[in-house]
Amino acid sequence: MPDRYYIETPIRESQATLAGSEAHHLLHVMRAKTGLKVIVFDGLGGEFDATVVHCGRTEVQLEVGPRKEIERELPYKLTLAVALPKGDRQRWLVEKLVELGVTRFIPLKTIRSAAGAEQSSKLARYVVSASKQCGRNRLMQIEPSTSWVEFLKQPIATRQLLAHPQGHPLPDFGQQPQTDIGLAIGPEGGFTEDEVDSAIAVGWEKVSLGRRILRIETAALAMASAIVLGSNHSDEVAGS
Repeated sequence: MPDRYYIETPIRESQATLAGSEAHHLLHVMRAKTGLKVIVFDGLGGEFDATVVHCGRTEVQLEVGPRKEIERELPYKLTLAVALPKGDRQRWLVEKLVELGVTRFIPLKTIRSAAGAEQSSKLARYVVSASKQCGRNRLMQIEPSTSWVEFLKQPIATRQLLAHPQGHPLPDFGQQPQTDIGLAIGPEGGFTEDEVDSAIAVGWEKVSLGRRILRIETAALAMASAIVLGSNHSDEVAGS
């Protein structure tokens, strides 16, 4: 299969330009030459077969074929709000959530948060890299970092589940969730009692992931996996 490349601007015409880090990779790592076949996507859905027609110093000109309406998204929206872990664990977390099909990611600032949020631009690069690898044609949305108080002011999904050691077991959604799902994972040490009470007051449900203490990224991945992989839905997914 041809390598995949991301173009930041919407692809509309029969010609497109690959620039920035994507062009650098194609030119200097892959040693692209005229006639090379690639796949390009703009993060808005669908993908395009493309052919290299000119290699410049910092840009690559492409001849682009018709849009292929190929979607690899979940048939429901899955939002994760997470108090970010430290360092490279943030990249690992974002990449795996992209692979699982998470729709939207919200970095949380809570009372016990220990890690400052990465710059949105850096998290966005992780999303692009993972999307290229796993075949997604829509980018997982990265929201600005938000405080727990502000986060709770707006519902993020029809069903909202909060990771908590005293919660009920994670629900079995059967074949697949019938509604959009929101998940919230706290920092090391968990949410405070006040934070939990505030969430319950606006409709969040406490759910448990078992008796063992999990790291932030492990809990986030476990919750997302339980819904996405445990639902046993087919590989046929709806485009949004």
